[in-house]
Amino acid sequence: MPTRIFLVEDNPVIRDNLIGSISELTASEVVATAQGEDEAVRWMASHLAGWDVAVVDLFLAQGNGLGVLEATRDRHRNQKVVVLSNYATDDMRARCASLRADAFFDKSNELDLFFDYCDHRGRISRGGAPQAPR
Repeated sequence: MPTRIFLVEDNPVIRDNLIGSISELTASEVVATAQGEDEAVRWMASHLAGWDVAVVDLFLAQGNGLGVLEATRDRHRNQKVVVLSNYATDDMRARCASLRADAFFDKSNELDLFFDYCDHRGRISRGGAPQAPR
C-alpha cells in the first residue's frame, strides 16, 4: 500500500504538478488536498487515520501552514508532517520544528530531497527495507 499523502497547497498549478510528480516519482499517492488552514484542519479531524504524511505549504489561501502544524501536534506517532515552502529561512525552519514538523523542504531547490523523502516513506509503509533516502 503506498503512503497516503494529504497535500495542503493553495496554488492549483503547484498542487497539480506535485500530485503528478508524487504519483510518478514515489511510492506514495495523494489521497486528499486542501487550499486553506480551516479546510485542512477539518479534513484531518474527520480522517484521523486517513493519511500517513501531511505536506503543508506555509502560505495558504486562508490561514497559514503554522495553524495546520499546530493542529497536527497530537497525531499518531507513525504520521509525519512535512513543510514544503518557498519561505525556507532558518527562523521558519526552527519554528516549524518547534511545532513538530518532521521535515522542511524548500520548493525552490529541495524538491528532489522532498520526493526522496516521500519515496522512502512509501517503501517503509509497503514493508520494504528501510533504506536511507537517495
